[in-house]
Amino acid sequence: MATQPSDDSAAGVNKSTWMAFAVHILTASGALWALLAMVAAADGDWPLMFAWLGVALVVDGIDGPLARAAHVTERLPTWSGAALDFVIDYATYVLLPAFAIATAGLLDTPFNLIAAGLVVVSGALYFAYEGMKLPDNCFRGFPVTWNMLVFVIFAFPGLQDYTLAIVIVFVALTFAPVRFVHPVRVRRLRPLTLVAAIAWLVCAFIAARNDMIADGVAGVGLAVSSIYLLVIGALFQLADRLMARGGN
Repeated sequence: MATQPSDDSAAGVNKSTWMAFAVHILTASGALWALLAMVAAADGDWPLMFAWLGVALVVDGIDGPLARAAHVTERLPTWSGAALDFVIDYATYVLLPAFAIATAGLLDTPFNLIAAGLVVVSGALYFAYEGMKLPDNCFRGFPVTWNMLVFVIFAFPGLQDYTLAIVIVFVALTFAPVRFVHPVRVRRLRPLTLVAAIAWLVCAFIAARNDMIADGVAGVGLAVSSIYLLVIGALFQLADRLMARGGN
């Protein structure tokens, strides 16, 4: 005779399911942060817009490890965390930064619309590319983190005269066979990369509080952490190629 599951085991399964669904709610909260960022952007309050995008960025950094810990895919097979993540990420990583490029006065018309259009179209294509993630969890091509890149352009006014050129370069890098790290999932130098990501967030917060100007220690920290996060994946790629050649 088959044994019936005890009430305790059923309660445990139910609790695990709700914990898994709570992770989806956390991910979906990115839509709220995106909405608040949009309201701030509509008012031209760029520090507040980037503050809400920063909240969304933190949520995006922690929901993946929480989802794996809660075994969300196994416990909620009919709910796609990946699809939910893509919806939120497109809004916060691509659409709102493009809106800032279009409306913040960084470029004259029509170049502002051209640059913003390049961002949203290339970003949409990138999210449709199933080969964006490599076996080592690096991204193939610039992972459309326009929220971070546009923030840096705001924070260093000397870059603003080159906004269109910067956009064109990074749109090209979106489709280039160059690695970019995921700060959480790439194991290689992960402690250092996490420190760089946290330093970037702290320095960005200080710059946002300083009317979107990165100077002093915060400016140096933002510049160094930005360069590290930008190039470390390509350096991994170069090191691997040199090792492969040496092995031959």
